[in-house]
Amino acid sequence: MFSPEGPRLRELAVQALSSVEHGYDLLAPKFDHTPFRTPDAVLDAVGSALRRTGPFGAGLDLCCGTGAGVGVLARLCEERVTGVDFSAGMLDVARERVGPQGPPVSWVRADARALPFAPAFDLVVSFGAFGHFLPRELPGLFTQVRSVLRPGGRFAFPLVAPPRPASLGYWTLLGFDTVMRVRNALWRPAFVMYYRAFRLADVQRALAAAGFRVELHALEEFGRRPDGSPRVRLVMARLPDTP
Repeated sequence: MFSPEGPRLRELAVQALSSVEHGYDLLAPKFDHTPFRTPDAVLDAVGSALRRTGPFGAGLDLCCGTGAGVGVLARLCEERVTGVDFSAGMLDVARERVGPQGPPVSWVRADARALPFAPAFDLVVSFGAFGHFLPRELPGLFTQVRSVLRPGGRFAFPLVAPPRPASLGYWTLLGFDTVMRVRNALWRPAFVMYYRAFRLADVQRALAAAGFRVELHALEEFGRRPDGSPRVRLVMARLPDTP
């Protein structure tokens, strides 16, 4: 699962017994060498889909980590790009690795549940961060996203179809989530990371309640499942053009 440059088992164990914030501070220097980083294929597919609806003015990468999504925004936005994350370690790596090409880029340390921005963005994206939020937190999270978007602004993120119950992937994710729930029942601080908690139907309801109109776009680069449904969707949530 990991390249030779990635974290060792002991390092992962220390991270798993830390808080989410401190765990990612520890992991940050090696994060891009783990499977947790969003693959370039997903970043490119999302960028291509968004390009058909752009260009955009200002963009925000929510829970930006080491800045992979900021690179996507830099190719879509003409005004400026901002990355926000609550891990200082991840932001330090992002500052070093994201080049100066494109619009001005700024980095802000903040919790996504309390964003320190005015309605100043035309596009918000996020990649692979939603497992760190409990289902009950989604309405508040999406309301925060709405609060930083201009009228007509968009909130976009990829969503992978859940594996079938008979598949190895299903039991792998179920096992991981079970281990994390046991760990959080026995150890403090909690480390919230649940792969199966972010469900499309719940997401659509929470986005609609926050005032978004939701569209689903198949990312055909990843093909379709035997039943014809897309393996990966782009969730595109849009605000009305007037306040």
